[in-house]
Amino acid sequence: MAPYKLPVFFCLCGCLVQVYPFGWPDADPINHMKSTEWYKIQNLMSTVFGGKHQIPKGKGSYSVGCTDLMFDFTTKGSLMRLYYPSQDVEYHDTVWIPNKEYFLGLSNFLGTHRIMGKFIAYYFGSMKTPANWNAPLRTGERYPLIIFSHGLGAFRTIYSAIGVELASHGFIVAAVEHRDKSASATFYFENEYAVETNNKSWLPYMRLSLENKEYVQRHEQVLQRAEECSKALNLILDINGGKTVKNVLDSTFDLQQLKDTIDKNKIAIMGHSFGGATVIQSLSEDERFRCGIALDAWMLPLSEELYSRVPQPLFFINSERFQTAENVIKMRKFYLPDKERKMITIKGSVHQNFPDFTFVTGKLLGYMFSLKGDIDSDVAIDLSNKASLAFLQKHLGLQRNFNQWDPLIEGEDINLIPDSNADSVTYLSECLE
Repeated sequence: MAPYKLPVFFCLCGCLVQVYPFGWPDADPINHMKSTEWYKIQNLMSTVFGGKHQIPKGKGSYSVGCTDLMFDFTTKGSLMRLYYPSQDVEYHDTVWIPNKEYFLGLSNFLGTHRIMGKFIAYYFGSMKTPANWNAPLRTGERYPLIIFSHGLGAFRTIYSAIGVELASHGFIVAAVEHRDKSASATFYFENEYAVETNNKSWLPYMRLSLENKEYVQRHEQVLQRAEECSKALNLILDINGGKTVKNVLDSTFDLQQLKDTIDKNKIAIMGHSFGGATVIQSLSEDERFRCGIALDAWMLPLSEELYSRVPQPLFFINSERFQTAENVIKMRKFYLPDKERKMITIKGSVHQNFPDFTFVTGKLLGYMFSLKGDIDSDVAIDLSNKASLAFLQKHLGLQRNFNQWDPLIEGEDINLIPDSNADSVTYLSECLE
C-alpha cells in the first residue's frame, strides 16, 4: 500500500473556488486575496476550521537552533536542515516552509492546479518552526547525531516537531532533502553564477511511469536515498574532523562551530514512511549507523535480500490506521535471532501524525483529511519521541535519563499497542491457501 498523499488544505481551496469560481480580476489570485472580501472569507474559514495552530516546542533542557546546509550546488550534492542544541540566546524565528515552490510542489504531488498551491502558500507561508534561526551552537560537549529521511511527497522542513524535540534533548539532527524525485520539490543551482544570484533550479516530484512497476522505481529511489543519507553523514563528519567545507547557501551559521562536536560512536538514522524504508536500506549499507528508528515504514521499496543484512537494532513505531498485515509481515522478516527488534503501535493514530501538518490544521480539517487521528496529535508525537529517546539511549550508550521511558519501547502505555494491530495471521493464512 502506498503512503497516503498529503491532503494539506485543499478543502479551504475548494471553498474559495466555490466563492470565486472564475474571473479573477488579475492573473495572480494572491493579489485578489488581499481584498477586504478575502479577509472576510479567511476569518470565516479560520472560525469554521479551527484557525492556524503551532508546531510544539522542544521539551528538553537545551535551546534549539536551526539552519539549512547545502554542499555542492548540483543535483549530486547534499541539502539538509540541521536542528542542534544552541546557546541560550534569542535569534530570528525559523520559517517552516521557506519557498513557495514547496507549496506548488505539494499541489503537483496531489495532482491539483497550481492555484491551490498558491492558496496554501498564502495561508501557511508565515508559519514558524520553534527554533532559533542560525543561532550559535552550544559548544563544550559532543552530541549524538541523527540523520533523518522524509516521506514520499515531503521535504526536509516538515518534520520539525521531531527534529526540535530531539535537539532539545541534546542531539544534532540532520533532516536530508532527497534528490531522487520523491520530494514534492527540491532545488539545486545550475552553476556558480546561479549560486551568486540565488537563482534556484527546481526539481519536481516524479510520478510513476505507466510502463514502470511501482517496486522497480521505488527500489531505485530507496537505493539513492540511502546513498544520500550516507553522503550527508560523510559531510558532517568531515566538518566535525576539521575539514573546510563550503555551505552553498547564504548563511551566517559558522560551520567551524561543528568541529569536534559529534560523537562518532553515537550515530543513528530515523525516517518516516518512505523514509522508514530508507532507514532499513541505510542500516544494511552503512555500519556507522548504530541503530535505526522507522516511523510507520512503507516496506514496498525494499528487496527481500535485505532481510538478513541488517544487524543493527531496529525499532518500528507504527500508526494504527496505516499499516496492513502485508506490510507488518515484511517488518517481521527482519526479526532475526540475537538481533534487537522492537515494534509498537500508537492507538488512534494515522500516518500523518508524524509530519508537522497534524499540528498546523484545526480539528475539523485534520479529521476530514486524516491529518489527525482519534488520539491528540501532541500526545501521539510525545509517545513516539519519548520511545525513540529511550531506544536511542539504550543502543547508543547514552548517559541520560531517557531510560525512564523504557516501558514505552515494550508498548506499555494506555495509548500504545505492543507489536501491531494488523491481522498478519489472517493475511498469512490467506496467502497459503
